[in-house]
Amino acid sequence: FKVTAFREGKEKTAEFEKGFLIKEYKEAKSGEDNGTRVTFIPDETVFKNFKFHPEFLENQIWNYCFLNAGLKIVFNGKSFVSKNGLLDLLQRKTNEDEIRYPIIHLTGDDIEVAISHTNEYGEDIYSFVNGQHTTQGGTHQQAFREAYVKTIRDFYKKDYDAADIRTGIVAAVSVRVVEPVFESQTKTKLGSVNVAEGGPTMRNFIGDFFSKELEIFLHKNPTTAEELKKRIEQSERERKELSGIKKLANERAKKANLHNRKLRDCRYHLNDDPPTKGKEEFVAKLKETTVFITEGDSASGSITKSRNVETQAVFSLRGKPLNCFGLTKKVVYENEEFNLLQHALNIEEGLEGLRYNNVVIATDADVDGMHIRLLLMTFFLQFFPDLVKHEKVYVLETPLFRVRNKQETIYCYSEEEKQAAMKKLGSKPEITRFKGLGEISPDEFALFIGGDMRKTLMRLEHGDHIQQLLEYYMGKNTMERQEFIIENLKIEMDKVGEGAIELNA
Repeated sequence: FKVTAFREGKEKTAEFEKGFLIKEYKEAKSGEDNGTRVTFIPDETVFKNFKFHPEFLENQIWNYCFLNAGLKIVFNGKSFVSKNGLLDLLQRKTNEDEIRYPIIHLTGDDIEVAISHTNEYGEDIYSFVNGQHTTQGGTHQQAFREAYVKTIRDFYKKDYDAADIRTGIVAAVSVRVVEPVFESQTKTKLGSVNVAEGGPTMRNFIGDFFSKELEIFLHKNPTTAEELKKRIEQSERERKELSGIKKLANERAKKANLHNRKLRDCRYHLNDDPPTKGKEEFVAKLKETTVFITEGDSASGSITKSRNVETQAVFSLRGKPLNCFGLTKKVVYENEEFNLLQHALNIEEGLEGLRYNNVVIATDADVDGMHIRLLLMTFFLQFFPDLVKHEKVYVLETPLFRVRNKQETIYCYSEEEKQAAMKKLGSKPEITRFKGLGEISPDEFALFIGGDMRKTLMRLEHGDHIQQLLEYYMGKNTMERQEFIIENLKIEMDKVGEGAIELNA
């Protein structure tokens, strides 16, 4: 890579390769503002088959800008800058018509928070420590959740249920810690108990900040305080309405979990406590934990026989799930399959107890399979949007064709790949089209859910409005949607080369 530093009207450039300095330029005059330019070309001997994902990179760059207000980063000619820190982050993560009250933005020494509420279920909290995005939370995020609840109770002088206070919350918290301790080398979960050696505990540090700054803010902004109170009381009413059916549903789920035929579980789970020894290896296992959500016994049977029982579980649906768009969370408890699924994932009370790091929708690549995918996506977006926002939900890609001769077998995921395989194998290859997951043998399936598994992340783009998305795709059949389908309709034709033999699995 090549790096150029600009300082006080001067610039200095150096080039590195494989970790070694290969060329250093003389200092020269410059008209650029103070800053640094880095040009990076991946080394193919190190980064094999690399591919840039602009959306991922831009999201990371935005995080750096949000955490360093005023910092300007230029990536491939596009400028990124944030003037208001975490306030800008929350504005980017939400839509103005989604939030219940203007974003509360508080700053202090070594801490910054931004808070609001939406009408969605669950909690959506983005936590950072020393500029590192702690996607799995940690002591600072837990301290934030506790301190927020305590301050709200003290301010309103009412013992609200913690779940009612936090339901629908969307927030960001950033702290600076001296010599932070993380629970793994990936630095995604903070383990530090104290802010600094000999300093206050994380709980006291964040608690003291909230008890002073948030309470002052709410006193100064009575309109915001009233809207916040209305949101909490709305959650309280909904919880009480659900309490009766929730109790019955949970009792049924507990009985079913004793002999849950829908779930073929694995040995490791994301919410397992790490051992004292072999912690790094254990954490690596937890990251691999995956549950495949399939439809039908044949598909789940193939995956069950070929899966890694250490880290891969299978949850089997019976037919198409319910279209839950526009329904309340009551349906999650009334519908047996939805209730068992939320218990299998352990997400009833939020993501902290999530049992699998990857939730993979595995359906046939036909019309019915696509419909089931859409219905499951609707379920997660409607009731557990945090699961999608934290990038835990995927769709499994399986091959459509197998092209082979006596010497080689090639699995193809598209018509283009099939044509390329036919060309490579020459005359008279045998072509098999897989109509469903259950028609793929367990030995072959093991190839598709192993280290080279292809899966597509279910991602929400910036500006996506969940309810508008669901209304458009899962609501009434409007003319607008009909026109969209007509304009985007694709017809696929199977092409078989001369001399090729096509079989249907």
